[in-house]
Amino acid sequence: MSKILNLFKDSYKEIKNVRCITLTSMFGAISVAIGSLTVMVTAYLKIGFSFLPNQIVFYLFGPLVGGVYGAAMDILTFIVKPGGVFHPGFTFNAILTGVLYGLVLYKRPISIHRILMANILHMIIVNFLLTTYWLTFLTGSEFFVLFPPRALKSLIMLPIETILSYTVIKGIEASGIIKIIR
Repeated sequence: MSKILNLFKDSYKEIKNVRCITLTSMFGAISVAIGSLTVMVTAYLKIGFSFLPNQIVFYLFGPLVGGVYGAAMDILTFIVKPGGVFHPGFTFNAILTGVLYGLVLYKRPISIHRILMANILHMIIVNFLLTTYWLTFLTGSEFFVLFPPRALKSLIMLPIETILSYTVIKGIEASGIIKIIR
């Protein structure tokens, strides 16, 4: 428990840093740009790659910054490109996503297994359960009607997202940018 609290304390220190604010803003802009290329498979199922800059922020700055960033990006993305009705449940999902990834990735050595673990946690808690639950409110559809296609999409995207995240973060580490940031 004290390790988790220390991660939040360290992340709190990051949020006061000008580099943190600048980099999260730049990654946010990249995320919005990439998010505009999202493909809607069905009315309630989309595929996109804006998770990449987001995961970099979660990795670099931790759970507290990740949660604040997630909320800000959810609201900003909705303002820039509204995709339906605004629902605070999705903002909560974005906060939880930042916190989950921040807890698993922040100040820890990056490995494919660690990223896979973070992606699986996110997939089960946020994608499978919470997002499907919020969609039942918005659509009036039953949970188990929405769940199968969402689960199939998540299972297909899991290895793709894991490999892409690992490759991008390792590339950033290899470039030496992380040492400059920290």
